[in-house]
Amino acid sequence: QVQLVESGGGLVQAGGSLRLSCAASGRTFSPNVMGWFRQAPGKEREFVAAIRWSGGITYYKDSVKGRFTISRDNAKNTVYLQMNSLKPEDTAVYYCAADPRGWRIFRDEYDYWGQGTQVTVAS
Repeated sequence: QVQLVESGGGLVQAGGSLRLSCAASGRTFSPNVMGWFRQAPGKEREFVAAIRWSGGITYYKDSVKGRFTISRDNAKNTVYLQMNSLKPEDTAVYYCAADPRGWRIFRDEYDYWGQGTQVTVAS
């Protein structure tokens, strides 16, 4: 069983930065893809970014391109989300996920999920 634990959320002013981390533990960890999703109050969970564990190809939601950067440290089984120029509309609970079913990277149909970390951007 794989466990994902997010950290790094918090309260930040608009224009500020945060870095989220997601550490994986459990059985031998070798995901195909790791992703970040977010869910704002009253809204559906949405894709934010993803990275292929082998090769490092990245994918982003259009509204975060140029502001967010996803990266991974294979040796530490950890994926990161560097968030810069944060906006109030980025406020949400951010979830880490691993292994999208059928390689449907942009859909929230991953096999493993973290518990989420709150990001609040004040205007």
